[in-house]
Amino acid sequence: MQTLWPLFREQGYEVSLSTRMGEYVLVAEPIHLGPDGIPWKNVVLFVATVLSTLIAGASWYHVHPFSQPVKAVLTAWPFAFAVMGVLGTHELGHYVMSRYHGVDATLPYFIPMPTLIGTMGAVIRMKGQMPDREALFDIGVSGPLAGLVATVIVTAVGLTLDPVTVPQSVMNSANLVEIQFGYPPLLKGIAWVMGQPLTFDNPAKSVNPVVIGGWVGMFVTFLNLIPVGQLDGGHIVRAMIGERQESIAALVPAVLFGLAAYVFYVLDVSNATVLWVIWGFLSMFFAYVGPATPIDDGDLDTRRKILGLLTFVLGILCFTPTPIKIIP
Repeated sequence: MQTLWPLFREQGYEVSLSTRMGEYVLVAEPIHLGPDGIPWKNVVLFVATVLSTLIAGASWYHVHPFSQPVKAVLTAWPFAFAVMGVLGTHELGHYVMSRYHGVDATLPYFIPMPTLIGTMGAVIRMKGQMPDREALFDIGVSGPLAGLVATVIVTAVGLTLDPVTVPQSVMNSANLVEIQFGYPPLLKGIAWVMGQPLTFDNPAKSVNPVVIGGWVGMFVTFLNLIPVGQLDGGHIVRAMIGERQESIAALVPAVLFGLAAYVFYVLDVSNATVLWVIWGFLSMFFAYVGPATPIDDGDLDTRRKILGLLTFVLGILCFTPTPIKIIP
């Protein structure tokens, strides 16, 4: 297979090995890169996610999105732009590198959701085979690195914007719920370099919601770099150390469940505990599915291995044990 694959690739064909009626069959199909026509599903999901992030952003600026729709759009667009920007840049990093390596992939699918940030993120679907470890590594690492560049820019811009003041009517509400974000070391470091505060003596003041967009980018980066299955971290580790990646993936659920126990029993933050328990079970599923297997499974070069280690260091700087703390 490794010998035949480059020959077919040069002629514009993708090959795969399957079994039919007990015999091995080599299947060659023309390589199709990029969307065929207007990707309406991507467009519809993108528009829906823009609307959902505008609605979520309006609440952070304390504007009612339905009774004041025009004001909500004019006020909340920086938040929506920040969130969509960091998520879109992350996925476009994958897409561009997939095209570079001749691997068929879809455009990003944004996922609208009525959450605190208005979305559950974005994904692209890999439809082509992974030719070698270099392609697997480049595609896996490009998303987190591209997303982090956008995240640093968004965070820096957000820190220069005026903080938001909670209206007195909201402060006096009996249904007031306080939401505290756990800032990871990278975000704290950017604030320190810029000399901007992340907290204020006045409880009615909070950072500009654009900073929350930067927080989203860092949180997404850390989750994607968990070294298991089809996550970016799983692809990177699989490219770096080969099939030994399965040993690391097997430990990931235990680490996440242990983190959940630490957050619950030591830090006493129940909502963050639920988050890590969910990701513990998700990691078990991802480990079962496994990462992509390259056709040419030759060793990765040292330069890429160093870049991979650096990427994981950046991922650790995006980690905080209590991303969100809700205080009723």
